[in-house]
Amino acid sequence: MAQENNNKAGNGAQTQDLNQLRKVRREKLANLQAEGNDPFVITKYDVDTHANDCKTKYDEYEGKEVSIAGRLMAKRVMGKASFCNVADKSGNIQCYVARDEIGEDPYKAFKKMDIGDIVGVKGKVFTTKMGEISIHVTSIILLSKSLQVLPEKFHGLTNTDLKYRQRYVDLIMNPEVKDTFIKRSQIIKEIRNFLDAKDFMEVETPMLVSNAGGAAARPFETHYNALDEDVKLRISLELYLKRLIVGGLERVYEIGRVFRNEGVDTRHNPEFTLMELYQAYTDYEGMMDLTEEMFKHLAQKVCGTTKITYNGIEIDLGKPFERLTMNDAIKKYANIDFDTVATDEEAKALAKEHGIEFEERHKKGDIINLFFEEYCEKNLIQPTFIMDHPIEISPLTKKKPDDPSKVERFELFINTWEMCNAYSELNDPIDQRERFAAQDAAFEAGDEEANHTDEDFLNALEIGMPPTGGIGYGIDRLVMLLTDSASIRDVLLFPTLKSI
Repeated sequence: MAQENNNKAGNGAQTQDLNQLRKVRREKLANLQAEGNDPFVITKYDVDTHANDCKTKYDEYEGKEVSIAGRLMAKRVMGKASFCNVADKSGNIQCYVARDEIGEDPYKAFKKMDIGDIVGVKGKVFTTKMGEISIHVTSIILLSKSLQVLPEKFHGLTNTDLKYRQRYVDLIMNPEVKDTFIKRSQIIKEIRNFLDAKDFMEVETPMLVSNAGGAAARPFETHYNALDEDVKLRISLELYLKRLIVGGLERVYEIGRVFRNEGVDTRHNPEFTLMELYQAYTDYEGMMDLTEEMFKHLAQKVCGTTKITYNGIEIDLGKPFERLTMNDAIKKYANIDFDTVATDEEAKALAKEHGIEFEERHKKGDIINLFFEEYCEKNLIQPTFIMDHPIEISPLTKKKPDDPSKVERFELFINTWEMCNAYSELNDPIDQRERFAAQDAAFEAGDEEANHTDEDFLNALEIGMPPTGGIGYGIDRLVMLLTDSASIRDVLLFPTLKSI
């Protein structure tokens, strides 16, 4: 109890200290404003250089007058001369501030500046006696006053929940966090570069829809006041993109937000970024080739190598990706051959024998998928295409001509994660209507994630869709893989959090 009271006392004292520091900062601002030096009336500052340019291009910048702007991250006042550290989007640089160089009054103003203030700095680039590339300051001006106190430098922002809620502070204090999001931007840019070079056209499709289809997920629902209609937030990009294939665009893709009313964990966020593409006159084999090429391209461009490391494990994206049917994977890792299982009852008996939980509505294909999830996924570290899924779990996919119980579908697994889902797209409107009817029945039987019949999409298929291959993958999980990030929240600037 004594220890607990001491902790409470310590926390109370810390809060009191922070409140006093905040009070002092507000007083400094009030004094500046009273003196006619309000930093918040400044509307612009001419920047011609970034901190990292001075370091990486030193031969070009040595002795050159530069103008930078950024956040004051450290300050050491030593009488007539001081050092400070200024950080901008590119990194940080040391600045040498001498009273005799900038003048007595500006030097007094500099000494009153706080860590976290935004400043503009002009000066010449040089190297100190200690060998550190720095700026010899000729003028420094306060551009914005920080009224809050940044976390202590050496401990940073360590509260995980606070990191996500106050991402702006996280980005200031942790350069590696900023690097992750810079890399995320590069990944999306390289996806576009890759697809644009292959003559794909980027398009945009509706987010608010009357029928949220194209995936197995529960949608979010909202109300459209102007039309007095209930609508849903899209769970997929698929059905509208395939309408465009019907319309003759042949190669289309979209990178956009989708919304699924599901739980939150290290790999799932209710709103996330999805990339889907569709290509006419090809099939899932063509999509496998395209996917493998794309993932190698992204790793090489963004990471500089096709051998990446995740959580200490090397993953080789340069080798040919392994290709296994789902049944072969189960045979490999569970020693069960579902190609010899004829009925739903036999499949359910196997599930009971192996302690696999299932629902009575489940059929053989559902049981196969449950076995795969239990026995196989955990073994799929290196890139592996899992092909030929059961028809029961693939309502929008073309059947295999030689085995109508399976479909021409694959999922790419890396690091035990499903990274990508792809099909030979179903373009038979009669078959599609039957699949939708089965999904409607599944919904009535209690499957809240089942698709619903989409009459306009069926009409599009009746107009005629060519043989088509399609791919979808979550950008966030891909960024996790390429940045060695442990949680999806680490690669979302503003992840979903419970309100406080």
